[in-house]
Amino acid sequence: MKNTTSKQNTERMALASVSTPDLGIDSGECLAPQQSEPCIIVIMGATGDLTVRKLIPALFNLYLNGGLPESFQIVGCGRTEMASVDFRNKMEAALKAADMLEPAKWQVFAAALHYQIIDYENPESYTGLAESLRNLDRENNTRGNRIFYIALPPTLYKTVAQMIGRAGMSAEMTEGNGWSRIVVEKPFGTNLETAVDLDRSLHEYFKERQIFRIDHYLAKETVQNVLMFRFANALFEPIWNRRYVDHIVITATETLGVEHRAGYYEHSGVLRDMFQNHMMQLLALTAMEPPSRFEDELVRDEKTKVFRALRPFPVKYLQDYLVLGQYAAGSINGTAVPAYRDEPDVDPNSITPTFAMMKVYLDNWRWQGVPFYMTSGKRLNKKRTEIAIQFKTVPYAMFRHVLGERILANRLTMGIHPEEKITLSFQTKNPGARVCLRTVTMDFHYDQNYTGPTLDAYEKVLIDCMLGDQMLFWRQDSVERCWSFLTKLLEKNNRQE
Repeated sequence: MKNTTSKQNTERMALASVSTPDLGIDSGECLAPQQSEPCIIVIMGATGDLTVRKLIPALFNLYLNGGLPESFQIVGCGRTEMASVDFRNKMEAALKAADMLEPAKWQVFAAALHYQIIDYENPESYTGLAESLRNLDRENNTRGNRIFYIALPPTLYKTVAQMIGRAGMSAEMTEGNGWSRIVVEKPFGTNLETAVDLDRSLHEYFKERQIFRIDHYLAKETVQNVLMFRFANALFEPIWNRRYVDHIVITATETLGVEHRAGYYEHSGVLRDMFQNHMMQLLALTAMEPPSRFEDELVRDEKTKVFRALRPFPVKYLQDYLVLGQYAAGSINGTAVPAYRDEPDVDPNSITPTFAMMKVYLDNWRWQGVPFYMTSGKRLNKKRTEIAIQFKTVPYAMFRHVLGERILANRLTMGIHPEEKITLSFQTKNPGARVCLRTVTMDFHYDQNYTGPTLDAYEKVLIDCMLGDQMLFWRQDSVERCWSFLTKLLEKNNRQE
């Protein structure tokens, strides 16, 4: 009798835990896993658009939410002649324009902002920078820890990385230095050859663990949630394979045109701009096997396995696997917009693709025979990034003599941006005497039941840089695998040009 009562109590406790959701960790504790060490963040290209629109707002928001270390300094470097007070005023104006400024907090944050004029190709500039950093270390106890964020055009990556190294600022645990890390933005080269050359240059003075190749797509909360959804739920992982999945659609479209990036985009096109990085990462997260532990190298190992499994394109039948296009004149939300060839600084005869749809296969056990359709483009009618899992139809249509219609298969959609949600469609009976099916949808919105602080993608990658966590950053072997996969497409497009 005693054992029965104990069993009943256990069952009641289990039922209670199911019916009453346990939110677990306090939402504020999810901001950062631990306090990062004191450091100096050096931004190369501090007067540029990336710094003004993304980096300083991200750093300020981290400061507001306790995401920065107790002791930190930020040094902006650029060619423009400017005093530190002018740099602070410029950043203050940018935050005010973005409606992010909190005057009382800003005064404390601004005291940690500095500016130094630098000639990116002059070794003496870097010698002066190294001395300035040593002085800041002594005054603020930042322990010689440095992050060098290269917010510059890709043509300067090699030069700046080598100059930092020659000035002794890449060395770790020597001459007063603590740890040293370098952050480079995509694109990581323009093809396989240039990607290898860039990596060789970075490794001349930096070890692999010091190099952070940033792809802000990976730091989006909803992108990170793909792994959590797959591997933390027993319901979906058993059917996440070729036996139950018919095909997968990965979409990243936008309404914007080339805007002010024509100089870059003319040499890049949609394949280099989106597929070599963002789209491939979404593919890897969707298709990868579970790592043995949730650790940076183990997760990145599994992603690389996905890229190794990519089936090469059959060049003779490329039209069956790839569609390229370029936007023409039209209207977006009632506003007239020009064709790509009519955009400023674009060649009037350009055939640079702004749209691509490709069908790829993975030659492995889990996904053999399942097509992945990846689509990305500019000037489309809706801004949308999502991953859709189309399941197979039911194996036997037992209702066909009653319904006289095809039963729609289940579809799981993970919205990345701007609709941050997960939806699952399934069939149910329509109310009434007649037997009719209707498709209904279960919705989960990502911010549902959450009231704590949220991190912008750049805020997340900056925290990870300070912690030395490379999980959300590219590893060189993956970069090279993706370039190798796209090489034939790029070569064919170049021949057409």
